[in-house]
Amino acid sequence: MSVMMEYKCPFCGGAMEFDSTIQKMKCPYCDSEMTVEEFQRQQKKSEIVQDSTAEKIGWQAASDGQWSAGETDGMRVYACESCGGEIVAEETTGATSCPFCGNRVVMKGQFAGDLKPDCIIPFQMDKKAAKNAYYQHLKGKSFLPKPFKDKNHIDEIKGVYVPFWLYSAETNANVVFHADRLRIWESGDTEYTEHSEYQVERAGRNRFENIPVDGSRKMDDALMESIEPYDFSGAVPFEPAYMAGYLADRYDMDQNEQFSRATERINRSAEHALAQTVEGYNSVSVSSSQVDILNASYLYALYPVWILNTTWQNSKYVFAMNGQTGKMVGDLPVDKQAFWKYVIIRAAIITAILFALMTGLFS
Repeated sequence: MSVMMEYKCPFCGGAMEFDSTIQKMKCPYCDSEMTVEEFQRQQKKSEIVQDSTAEKIGWQAASDGQWSAGETDGMRVYACESCGGEIVAEETTGATSCPFCGNRVVMKGQFAGDLKPDCIIPFQMDKKAAKNAYYQHLKGKSFLPKPFKDKNHIDEIKGVYVPFWLYSAETNANVVFHADRLRIWESGDTEYTEHSEYQVERAGRNRFENIPVDGSRKMDDALMESIEPYDFSGAVPFEPAYMAGYLADRYDMDQNEQFSRATERINRSAEHALAQTVEGYNSVSVSSSQVDILNASYLYALYPVWILNTTWQNSKYVFAMNGQTGKMVGDLPVDKQAFWKYVIIRAAIITAILFALMTGLFS
């Protein structure tokens, strides 16, 4: 029989949550605060009182990829009937809508079978910061429809831990670059341009650590890459208590499925590192490349993301904010009428200037 996973306050019995602003567990009822480590010690003391069996005391090593007995009790999987997204939360979570598309979610079943995260970056930014970042994101956008800015409201803001596979590897790369150099000079009334082309070869060995690739099909890869970078120094060994008050996206692409994308990112990084050593040219591009990946390894991590959903003219817009750094990204609607008005006015101004110049030349 499953035992409900609860984060009870040891003082009043209320449900504690992880507070990103103070980086501690906090009880909203009696305002008690304690670090995650202190909370875990309290939990262990409670387990000793209930049952002195050694197996129920302590956690397994975070890097073994397996959940300890009882750790997943009380976790449930909720499935979106619209986009098919799955999120993991406590069975008492009042999750009524999908953080990705805003539609209704229903309980699917007990969480089981997934790997245990090796590490987690706790939320550093709270919901208020996410809302402020969203409105700052709207400022200064040239063709943003005025009603969207003035009357737009946020449908929902949810803090979600997104699954990431972190790949580390050494590379032994040999890259051939095509380089161009232009030299322009004048002699008398004549201007000369010399265009020279070169083949530049570079080779080197590099080490890349914790390159992130999201493990969710429904999360747009470009969107997740846009809110990078994360500071991995802020990662801590995974403890379920960090999830209190938040949702967790369930990975549906394992480390093997995403290895090709990780390889692509590692290859690009290796080529970029060597390209930085090619100097003194006007343009540089990769002609051919051979990158061997050595000593490859991976970790499974949960990274914090605030997901914001908003609706305008029956269209849904999704925004994402890095829950550690506050970086906000997301597509915005374009006022096509304002855009074409700008194009027409700009064309008219340029035409008027050219007409004035031509009139001056022939007058």
